[in-house]
Amino acid sequence: MTTSKIVQRKVLQGIELRYMLAVNLDIHGAASIFELIEQLEYQGFAIPGRASKTVSDALRWEMGRGRVRRIRRGVYGPGQMPRSTEHYIHRRAAGLRDEADRSMGRDDEAFWDAMADHP
Repeated sequence: MTTSKIVQRKVLQGIELRYMLAVNLDIHGAASIFELIEQLEYQGFAIPGRASKTVSDALRWEMGRGRVRRIRRGVYGPGQMPRSTEHYIHRRAAGLRDEADRSMGRDDEAFWDAMADHP
């Protein structure tokens, strides 16, 4: 007998959304708003409201801090930031990804439980 598990995505807003966008651009390079939204959804996050508007507003904030730069309309790339800030943001983003993985059932415990079900 199988039990269905309701998947609850981690909702990103505010500083958490800005950090995840900055990290994704830093790791993967330039991307459109649509590609950034897809990356966040693939990683197990949800974006409240109209996703494109929410992401665009967050990117505008990060542009003001120099951590993100606009390449052309709707396309953004990584900016520059002090090494200590970059380290802090990457650590915080890793924690958010772990939290999203747990809420999606993609953590280590779920993996080993699934392995035990298959001989």
